Amino acid sequence: MAATAAARGTASRSPLLIHHHRLPQVPAGGGGSLRVGALGAGRDWRRRVRVFARYSSQPQDFSSRLQDRAGELPKLVEDLLQTSISTGPRGAFRMAQGIQALLGVGGEWLNDFSKTANTSEGIPAQMRLGLLSPLYLRRLFERMGATYIKLGQFIASAPTFFPAEYVEEFQNCFDRAPPVPYSEIESILREELQRPLDSVYEYIDPVPIASASIAQVHGARLKSSQKDVVIKVLKPGIEDTLVADLNFIYLVARVLEFLSPELERTSLVAIIKDIKESMLEEVDFRKEAVNMEAFQRYIEAMGFDRQAKSPFVYQHCSTKRVLTMERLYGVPLTDLDSIRSLVPDPELTLVTALNVWFGSLISCESFHADVHAGNLWLLRDGRVGFIDFGIVGRISPRTWAAMEIFLASFATEDYNAMASALSEMGATGNDIDVDSFAKDLQKIFSSLQELDTEIIVAAARSSDATAVSANVVVDERRMNALFLDLFKMG
Repeated sequence: MAATAAARGTASRSPLLIHHHRLPQVPAGGGGSLRVGALGAGRDWRRRVRVFARYSSQPQDFSSRLQDRAGELPKLVEDLLQTSISTGPRGAFRMAQGIQALLGVGGEWLNDFSKTANTSEGIPAQMRLGLLSPLYLRRLFERMGATYIKLGQFIASAPTFFPAEYVEEFQNCFDRAPPVPYSEIESILREELQRPLDSVYEYIDPVPIASASIAQVHGARLKSSQKDVVIKVLKPGIEDTLVADLNFIYLVARVLEFLSPELERTSLVAIIKDIKESMLEEVDFRKEAVNMEAFQRYIEAMGFDRQAKSPFVYQHCSTKRVLTMERLYGVPLTDLDSIRSLVPDPELTLVTALNVWFGSLISCESFHADVHAGNLWLLRDGRVGFIDFGIVGRISPRTWAAMEIFLASFATEDYNAMASALSEMGATGNDIDVDSFAKDLQKIFSSLQELDTEIIVAAARSSDATAVSANVVVDERRMNALFLDLFKMG
């Protein structure tokens, strides 16, 4: 097998990398052709792949870009003005808060720095990073409030994108945001419920169960039914803070896309719009109550009521800023020791949670879109409790229908149906030529099927161990052609 691979000349052993060589100079003009030769042990420069592309001899300078996009400038200015007007004086207030937070955390760093600078151990490595160190950056985010605490939670949930020390430090952003004094919570409850609190609740625990980025949770007991409940209360000023912060981020993204059109490929502005809508929806607890009730109906309809549960909502004492719901007793799925004390098979519990969640993608009006271990509990009765439905996702019936056609088209090799389904799901632009797209897809899949690969396994034995390695052998000429086809189609 190894001899066969070596004899081919154009074959290449692992890793599967495409070699980059200096490309020839291309004359100025609106179009042309670029020849890319097949690469390999025996370079056969007569076999070439021709790619047609538009290019210029030099990258456009900044002034040329602005001239090209001058027609879009009025729309940009209008968008900036409308967003600034909708932000109002909140923008200036948030800027002042940001400066205050920066000075506060900067003062903490200087104080700590002065204590360690004169010690024999010297300055710790983390201290040298200043406010960019994990500890002080997390403190700055907490002082900046809800939007930045949410960003900190994203950092904590993305170990593949951020260094381990930042991921570990920002775990503190989950349910450990600075609490609001109970006097302010009590004032919000009176304002929202419009009646004496002792006529609704037997008691309210002034010590919060949890304090998150946008809300604070207190334990309580209903006066009428004597049921244990939790009260989720929106923190004061949160909605104004979110609007100001998200509008600022949107403005920055909008200007960046205007100045650098290449960023439009990343859909940066569209993503920020989605984040803004999602976060502003999270501060309306009436929508969360609807989401929770829909999920419980799904559980009952699918016969999952013995495996899972979501809290019951008490509508008579819930409003836009206050959510009163059944108190569930259990442990989060992160507490493995406690889970083992409640159920004999923790892995089965996790499988159950995943099955219930995946089923909601298809059979529920909305699905839980913030499924981390803190929002999944193992209850005392062995069921999985789903909590915190502030962020949900929805998949339209139209998208599901297109996805079914897309999956079926794989088996039938119906590339026209595949292209139409991808377009219907929003994977392409609105002005796509479906027939041409189908032909490109057919070419790509044909190239994949014709791709010649071999796996060479080698074993080395010693007196006490055996080592096994495997190399994938591919025809690099065909692999390069496949990547170029993908590039053209994109």
